[in-house]
Amino acid sequence: MKKFAPLLLLFLFILVAWEAMAGPSGMSIDIDGQHIDGPLGTLFGVLFAGGGLLVGALVLLCVGVLLAVLFAGLGVLAVGALALLLLFVGLLASPLLLPLACVLAIVWYLARGERRQRTERPRDAASDAVKPL
Repeated sequence: MKKFAPLLLLFLFILVAWEAMAGPSGMSIDIDGQHIDGPLGTLFGVLFAGGGLLVGALVLLCVGVLLAVLFAGLGVLAVGALALLLLFVGLLASPLLLPLACVLAIVWYLARGERRQRTERPRDAASDAVKPL
């Protein structure tokens, strides 16, 4: 805080010196050829500038929503086109991959049979006797 106070005083002194050298910088407005200045002109200027900022913010919000909807739709179209492209490439490559698919199917079938034999528990005569016909 000790370093901030002298900087703040220097800034305020510069503002006072600027105002003294440049003259008053009051806002004045012309509405239909009628010159309005002073506090009422400042009030009108602030209101009109604030209204313009509100209109600008509303326009930016609407444009943002429109772009979000547009890019979301384009994203859906891009994902659909990519899926169709991958399907087409898969259909083109499937005859070339048929020998590999046959070998993988045989290996999968053999591995499945060994796993079934390991998980199957042995039966005893007592458990078969209890089952209904």
